[in-house]
Amino acid sequence: MIELSRHALPASGPWVDWFPGGSPGTGALAEHARTATTGRWWADRPIRPRAIAVSCAGHVLLRGDPRAVDPGALAPLTGGCFDAPDRFLPVLGAAFHRITPWERMMWLRTGPAPAFGPPPGATVRRLTAADRHTIRHLGPDLQWVTSSWGGALAAAASGHVWGAFRDGRLVSLAGTYFLGSRYEDLAAATAPDHRGQGLALACVTGLCADISARGHEPSWTCSRDNRPSRRLAWAAGFRLVREYVHHVAGAPAVLGRRTPVPATPVAEPRALSPVRG
Repeated sequence: MIELSRHALPASGPWVDWFPGGSPGTGALAEHARTATTGRWWADRPIRPRAIAVSCAGHVLLRGDPRAVDPGALAPLTGGCFDAPDRFLPVLGAAFHRITPWERMMWLRTGPAPAFGPPPGATVRRLTAADRHTIRHLGPDLQWVTSSWGGALAAAASGHVWGAFRDGRLVSLAGTYFLGSRYEDLAAATAPDHRGQGLALACVTGLCADISARGHEPSWTCSRDNRPSRRLAWAAGFRLVREYVHHVAGAPAVLGRRTPVPATPVAEPRALSPVRG
């Protein structure tokens, strides 16, 4: 696989159908990667590609013909969470020491949005570029929320992140993680000492109102065993529509030493950020 510039992607061909526009959840990653500077694209060849991978913020969509993929060429995607058809499992098994199933859930809003205001003493609003330093003060464990935009500055300037403040300090935020043409997949996080106060719910509520005003729809994806995320999604008016499995890639495989796919799902990759993951 060779890396392609997003500006050099083929304008047409079967590959376009591999990443349909208007997809919810992680399916919006490809559309996000076409515009965000953090998205990266790989193909088996630049002209008429037979297989393409697109990655952003640790998630990877892999599509096409697995016979066109050299397992050794997937090494740059080590540690990625792969969304790929089952026909790619032998390739992933040959490429990495371990591929671990990760049971996931997709949630959509199927009814009217619930009304929920900020808790007493909290201010909830859309963030701007001037808030980039405030986001950084949340600490490194919560910075993953902005990783799909390339960091705090780009995320804050995007207009797609809402935050909750107490005493002038940002203590919770929710943002569009993957921005698609129809769906926006969300992420949220709250400082440990401010959890359980409804702050993330207030941020999600404000963000979803923004999303509706843009003519888009929100989606929510999380681990099956991430109870805080599931509870927040339900409280914000989301309902479960699909369960599925992604695969987390371990270290690149060494010839002759391969680890079979284990039967147990992967542990939460973002244990310190329990709202998305």
